Amino acid sequence: MDIKQLHYFAEVAKHKNFTKASQVLFVSQPSISKMIKSLEDELGVTLLDRSEREVILTDTGQLVYEKTLKILQLLEEIPSSVNELVHVQRGKVKMGILPTISALLFPKIVAGFKKTYPMIEIQMVEYTAKQVEMQIEQGNIDFGVTVLPVNTRLYQPVSLLAEELVVIVSAHHWLAGKTSVSLVELQHEPFILFTKEFVLHDIVWQACSQAGFQPKVAHMTSLWDFCCEMVASQLGVSLIPRSMANRLHHLSVHIVSISNPKIAWELALIFPRDKYLSYASRELIAYILANPPHQAG
Repeated sequence: MDIKQLHYFAEVAKHKNFTKASQVLFVSQPSISKMIKSLEDELGVTLLDRSEREVILTDTGQLVYEKTLKILQLLEEIPSSVNELVHVQRGKVKMGILPTISALLFPKIVAGFKKTYPMIEIQMVEYTAKQVEMQIEQGNIDFGVTVLPVNTRLYQPVSLLAEELVVIVSAHHWLAGKTSVSLVELQHEPFILFTKEFVLHDIVWQACSQAGFQPKVAHMTSLWDFCCEMVASQLGVSLIPRSMANRLHHLSVHIVSISNPKIAWELALIFPRDKYLSYASRELIAYILANPPHQAG
């Protein structure tokens, strides 16, 4: 069974006449008759009652005709549907974001995108930076926001926000009156670290090791708010991105720059190098790159 068979059959059924169908299709009557006969043979039924002057649909012919009209209608809709999708009027995107950081940076970007493309559904799911890579690899999300470095053989990273890590201390800490500190000066301080699921844990641990010491871990957490509250309660110091530290006005904490060494923290958007990205995903990525987070409010 092919589309041409169904198309010829539908025209004959519509006009109830082979001659009229031939004129509409610009095909000879014998060719149409042969095509419909092959369809009947394939289905093992009689579709048309040819005994009368006017062609009449049999019971099975009526059923096939109704189904055929639906099929032909769907075929007609394909070009316009594809055109609509290609021009990003609709679609669905599933994006992985980092807890707290991305939530603070991306709402305005998404809101702006939705104004332009209201029919595109965007689902944002929170993961740690390490989980974002795994979720993309498993196909659970289309792309995501994470912290560099990443496996550049598998993922294409695009930098969104580059800044430094800073130390946050209690307002009563001896560092509270300083503007900067060398990392090695913190070797005897209790650290509030993030758990090993966070790239930030690895960055801080590596920086301390290169400075000649291992951080004295007072507590490890996966919660940003809890980490900052513990620092404010004088239970330890922590190293966090400056953009996050700048939002802690409600807590009794003080921000101290790290003079030596500078510890980079880079937020990046990543997507798979060798997997298909939907038109909607590509358009959202392009929009994010044109409106990077540090410019979004």
